[in-house]
Amino acid sequence: MQPLVIQRIVGLLLMLFSTTMLPPVVVSLIYRDGASHPFLLGFVVILVMGSLLWFPVRNRRKELRLRDGFLVVVLFWTVLGVSGAIPLALSNIPGMSLTDAVFESISGLTTTGATVIVGIDNLPHAILFYRQQLQWLGGMGIIVLAVAILPMLGIGGMQLYRAETPGPMKDNKLTPRITETAKALWYIYLGLTIACAVAYWLAGMEPFDALAHAFSTVAIGGFSTHDASIGYFHSTAIELVAVVFMLLSGINFALHFLAWRSVSIRPYLADSECKTYLLILAVVSVITVGYLHAMETFPDFWSTLHHGLFQVVSIGTTTGFTTVQYFAWPGFLPVLLIFISFIGGSAGSTGGGMKVIRFLLLFKQGMRELKRLIHPTAQIPIKVGGKPLSPQVIEAVWGFFATYVAVFSLIMLGLMMTGLDEVTAFSAVAASLNNLGPGLGEVGLHYRDINDAAKWMLCFAMLLGRLEIFTLLVLLTPAFWRR
Repeated sequence: MQPLVIQRIVGLLLMLFSTTMLPPVVVSLIYRDGASHPFLLGFVVILVMGSLLWFPVRNRRKELRLRDGFLVVVLFWTVLGVSGAIPLALSNIPGMSLTDAVFESISGLTTTGATVIVGIDNLPHAILFYRQQLQWLGGMGIIVLAVAILPMLGIGGMQLYRAETPGPMKDNKLTPRITETAKALWYIYLGLTIACAVAYWLAGMEPFDALAHAFSTVAIGGFSTHDASIGYFHSTAIELVAVVFMLLSGINFALHFLAWRSVSIRPYLADSECKTYLLILAVVSVITVGYLHAMETFPDFWSTLHHGLFQVVSIGTTTGFTTVQYFAWPGFLPVLLIFISFIGGSAGSTGGGMKVIRFLLLFKQGMRELKRLIHPTAQIPIKVGGKPLSPQVIEAVWGFFATYVAVFSLIMLGLMMTGLDEVTAFSAVAASLNNLGPGLGEVGLHYRDINDAAKWMLCFAMLLGRLEIFTLLVLLTPAFWRR
């Protein structure tokens, strides 16, 4: 462990993050909403905090070890979540407590999209922009962005990338150098964001709403500038744009890179995870639309089709946009949609959940065990994309799944202990751990009315989900701290 090197990096990253307070100031001046002061103060406070950490150890330049990388990531996301709450806590509108401000900040940065704010339509433009910007920055991971910059400051980035990037195949690099990998990911991310904003604008959104919703769509975040979310616009064209870009953002960004480089869709067609991802959403869409039509939930089939399809893609990719109150839908549908959020998006995407590749491997492992009952001595490898996987990968996936279930159960019991009912507790943990946002019961519309203890537990769950559980839990093991 190299505490002084870690201190230097966290200080640098905090100073970098302080600059994110400036765009809302510009927005405030443009719209003259009088909300710039909290962001200017936040900029100064975070910059000073970062400088105080960095200056005494500014000459400590050493390559990070793997354990250092894990600690930097967890420290930064924790500190970032708290420091990002500063302008929200200082603003007169919406007038949030410290707990609510931290909850909103962490929810944004982890792209969860759970909100404690009621009356979003009445917020100053600066606050609206800041919430969306938090999600955009958190979408691909601020650490990956920093990796493209920090090498110029004498800091290696591979350990940070491995610790922060989600998915079971995170050692794969698109390019030989990690800096180039981070740049490639961000170019794709930025390109999708610009394309999404333009598409929203052409579909009928005002420029501010188009950019704001592009931020949260590509980040698979779910924050909106309106209480009614995407349903505010009453536009099928806007919903279609959202569906397309939610689907794209839920696909492994490595595939986007390969498709762009080869100018071909073959990388998508050859990828088992991508095909499974699209198949799951297609099957659940058919079930949802069919059940809604049979129950006559909407007046005509077209309404049933576009609302059903939109909500399946939104919840299935863990975005969390809504066009209607899906938690009031009949029968098993609300629970079904929560269940598919456990699968989530692809590894290497901005989506949450356990990731499609893990679900696919668990399914293949289950099928192999069934075959072994019939042929006990057979050697049956598990293959993805025609290539057999090593037993270590399967063991890692099972370990992740077992830990996920244990963590989920403990947090749910903790929430129930604070007084939440079973449905609210279950859906709140699912929505936070899967970085989904909207839940069922008391958290169907917002999280404002649940108690503070529950909010802090859910903040922890959001961080666990964003960092894929192990990155955070490994710090709680004695072995991590042994020399």
